[in-house]
Amino acid sequence: MTTHSWTLLVILAAAIGLLITLINSRLRFHPFIALMVVSIGTALAAGLSTDEIAESVEKGAGNILGDVGVTLAFGAMLGRLLSASGATDRIGRSIVDRAGERALPWYFAGAAFLLGIPMFFEIGLIVLLPLIFSVARRLQRAGRGHGSPYVYLATPAIAALATLHGMTPPHPGPLVALEGLHADLGTTIVIGLVCAVPTVVLAGPVYGRWIAPRLDVRPDTELTAQFAGEEDQQSNRPPMHIAWAIAAVLVPVVLMLLRTLAEVLFAETSPIRHVLTFTGEPVIAMFAGFLFALFALGYRSGMSAEDIRGALGESIKSVAGILLILAGGGAFNQVLEDSGIGDAITSAASGVHLNLLVLGWLVALVLSFSTGSATVGIVSATGILAPLAAGESSVHTALLVVAIGSGSIGLNYVNHAGFWLVKESFGMTLGQATRSHTAIQTLVSVCGLGMTLLLSLVF
Repeated sequence: MTTHSWTLLVILAAAIGLLITLINSRLRFHPFIALMVVSIGTALAAGLSTDEIAESVEKGAGNILGDVGVTLAFGAMLGRLLSASGATDRIGRSIVDRAGERALPWYFAGAAFLLGIPMFFEIGLIVLLPLIFSVARRLQRAGRGHGSPYVYLATPAIAALATLHGMTPPHPGPLVALEGLHADLGTTIVIGLVCAVPTVVLAGPVYGRWIAPRLDVRPDTELTAQFAGEEDQQSNRPPMHIAWAIAAVLVPVVLMLLRTLAEVLFAETSPIRHVLTFTGEPVIAMFAGFLFALFALGYRSGMSAEDIRGALGESIKSVAGILLILAGGGAFNQVLEDSGIGDAITSAASGVHLNLLVLGWLVALVLSFSTGSATVGIVSATGILAPLAAGESSVHTALLVVAIGSGSIGLNYVNHAGFWLVKESFGMTLGQATRSHTAIQTLVSVCGLGMTLLLSLVF
C-alpha cells in the first residue's frame, strides 16, 4: 500500500460519509442528487481532470441505464398489466381458495413469491393488500387465526416480496450487481431462487406463526374497508384464466434460464444458441414478457386501449425515481473505477482476511440502513466490491450478487419507504412495525447471507 493508495481510501470513506450525510441531514437530498454530488466531488478529490469527470459521469450513468433502465421500465409495465387486468388477484384467489387455515400463510408466501418475480416490493404489497385484508377479515369474524390474522397473513407476503426484490433478477438491484460484477445471468437466477426458498420459509410462515400471537394489530374499520370493501363486487370483465396469469409472470424468467441452458448445451456457432442467447438478454426477455402480457392480459381481458395506455403511463412514473438513483449509482461506480480507487480497495483488501460474501453483505447493509435506499446500498457496494471480485468463478460472482442483495434488505427502518407503507397500511404503531416489518426484512437478510455462505462451501 502506497501513500497514494491510502489517500484514495480516505477519499472513499469521506465520500460514503458525505453521501449518508446529504441523504439523512436536514437538507434531505434526493439520493440521485446526493450520488451526483458525491461522484463529482470524489473525482475532483482523486485528481481527475474536468474532461475526465464529465466523461466518467456520462459513461457510468449511460451504461447503467442502458443495461438496467430499459429492463426496469418493461418490468414496471408488466407488473402494472398484471395488476390492472386482474391477473394478480386471480393468482392469489386461486391459491387461497384451495387453502385451509393452517396452510394459508404458506399459500400467501407462494402467491407473493410468484408475484414477486416481476414486481417491486411496494407494488407487490399494494397488489396483495386487498387479498390480505379480505381473508384476514374472514378469519377475524370467525374468531380463527393465531393472534392477529393480519400479521399472520402479511408476514409471509412481506418476506417473499422482499426476498425476491433483493436476491433475484430481473429486479433492478440484483441486475445492477450482476452487471457490475460481470456475473452470469442464468447462474444468478438459479442461485437466487435456491437461496430464496428456505429464506422465505423461515422469515415468512415460520416467523409469522411465532410473531402473530404477540402483536395485537387490528386496523380500524375505515382502513379495512379501503382495502377489502369491494370484495363482493363483480367485475364486468370476463374472469381471467389462471394459466394466462401465471404464463405472463414466467415468460421473462423462462427465457433468461433458456439462455443459460443454451450456453451450456450448444456450441458457440449453433443457431439455436444464438437465438436463445438473444431472447434471454434481460431487456429482450422483459420486452417479450411485456408484449405477451399486453395482448394476453390487456386487450384479451377487455381493457380498453385508453385504460391500457393510462396504466402503462402510470407505471413509468412510479419507477422514475429509481431510474435516476440507478443513473447516479452508475456514475459513482464509474468514478471509483476511473480514479483508481477500485485498485486501492483491491490492494487494501489483499491483506484483510474477511470473506468476500460477508464483506459485500455488510457494506450493502450499512449503506442501505444509513441512506434509506436499498438501491443505493446495492449500487455503492457493487462499485466497492467489483475490483475484489475480478477473476472469481461465475458461481462465486453470482453468490456475491445474492449476498449484496441480501445485505440491502436488512435493517429496513424509518428511513425506508417500505417501512411506512407497511406501518400505515396495517395501522401499526412504530413498535409493531419494527417487530414485524423490520424484523422480517432483517431475518431475510441474515438468512440470505447464510444460504450464500452454505452454497460457497459446496461450490
